[in-house]
Amino acid sequence: MNQVVQFQPAVENYGQRSLTAADVRAQVNLMQDVMKEVMQDGTHYGTIPGTKSKSLYKAGAEKLMATFRLAGDPEVEDLSRDGEVHYRVKVRLTSMSGAFIGAGIGECSSQEDKYAWRLAVCPEEFDATPENRRRVKFSKYQGKVEQKKQVRTNPADVANTILKMAKKRGQVDAVITCTAASDLFTQDIEDLPEEVIAEIVGQQRAKPAAVAVQQATPQDSPERDAAIAECKAAAAKGTEHFRSFWTDFPANDRALVRDRMQDFKDTAASADQMLEDAK
Repeated sequence: MNQVVQFQPAVENYGQRSLTAADVRAQVNLMQDVMKEVMQDGTHYGTIPGTKSKSLYKAGAEKLMATFRLAGDPEVEDLSRDGEVHYRVKVRLTSMSGAFIGAGIGECSSQEDKYAWRLAVCPEEFDATPENRRRVKFSKYQGKVEQKKQVRTNPADVANTILKMAKKRGQVDAVITCTAASDLFTQDIEDLPEEVIAEIVGQQRAKPAAVAVQQATPQDSPERDAAIAECKAAAAKGTEHFRSFWTDFPANDRALVRDRMQDFKDTAASADQMLEDAK
């Protein structure tokens, strides 16, 4: 027999009384139900390889706000100075009646590595850029050292992205805090540089099947070219779309293009910036 589940009351409806164990269980069960029935891994949250915690994305935070009927009110503090765009955003969450529930804080700066630098369009651009505004960045992927030629980003070009990212971080922090979801979600892991993530979680060993596929498939094979084209097309639609695409991408195809992952991420980041600027 189907059981009738009472609709979850707004947070403020508990009034001044302390929540009972049953109240807490009801909220936890509700969040778990939303995760299972509504949220999608790779779109609303994600799991960084090597960690147990799930990282809550902006889309997931918005789903939880809708679930508990919370509204966000951002307060922006401009910390910018010459040559740097820098914002701190405090997001206050209120109930439908306007009662204050809690707040979160987020910060973002154009000095962060992923906003301060971009790939040079071509060798000529790199050579024509003053030495103090260009660099060669070394990175390591699957034991191989890579070099990428980068030039400084104009802070004004990413100003809107910086503001939106600061707000997103504050909003996610507020949602996790106000819904007591720290045991279900963490935040900002996906915003860390890859080198830092690798240091935190440790290098993951490739699965034997993936290694076999990489060894058996030539670098210039039609299969690899097709997989790269698919990934590029998905990345061109933005980071969230690419995450969802990658989740469903066949494991054998993933193995063919893992060495190009940074290129896909760069493409997705550029697409995100274009989408933000278009808003």
